[in-house]
Amino acid sequence: MKPKFLYFDLGNVLVRFCNDTMVRQMAEVAGIREDAVRAAAFPTGTPDDIQWQFECGRLTPDEYYAWFCEATNSSPDRAALELACSDIFAPIDASLELVTALAAAGHRLGILSNTNAVHWPFLTSSFPQLNEAFELHVTSFGARSMKPDREIYDQAAERAGCELGELFFTDDRHENVAGAVAVGIDAVPFESTEQLAGELRRRGVAW
Repeated sequence: MKPKFLYFDLGNVLVRFCNDTMVRQMAEVAGIREDAVRAAAFPTGTPDDIQWQFECGRLTPDEYYAWFCEATNSSPDRAALELACSDIFAPIDASLELVTALAAAGHRLGILSNTNAVHWPFLTSSFPQLNEAFELHVTSFGARSMKPDREIYDQAAERAGCELGELFFTDDRHENVAGAVAVGIDAVPFESTEQLAGELRRRGVAW
């Protein structure tokens, strides 16, 4: 069945990113060791970590900055810290060209991404295709829910005005694809832009 709405993950689908670069740059700006940043932001590698809480929208950027200063016993310039946190992305040109072509062909597109309120404005200002090609942006900090939780997929369908089964979704993380499939979305893992284009053509999506 041809999908009515196409959702795309952001990281490693439309843009590449590097958390190690983020940690290094934040440490440099704050004048502290990298392991101090890791211990503060990613102590357990689970959703209990402060970085996950920030992506879930449970902390505002003001609260995140205040937390960082207290947790690391540092007082970095806030603008410099936010730039260090955010300047970690690079475009996947082939994917951005694909979504631009899909939008030009009249397809409805959206971003469905786990991201935070500092990264998001940096991304949309750095990569204009994220505004130009996409009708909807469903973010974890805005939805207050992270993939693969059902709530964010339900919100994605509601905002698109579609049933879950009328959506197509691609993500590089298999657990997020599995979460989407479990609620009835036609979802596939992202392996390459060429592979994604083939998946769309098989579903009758032309551009």
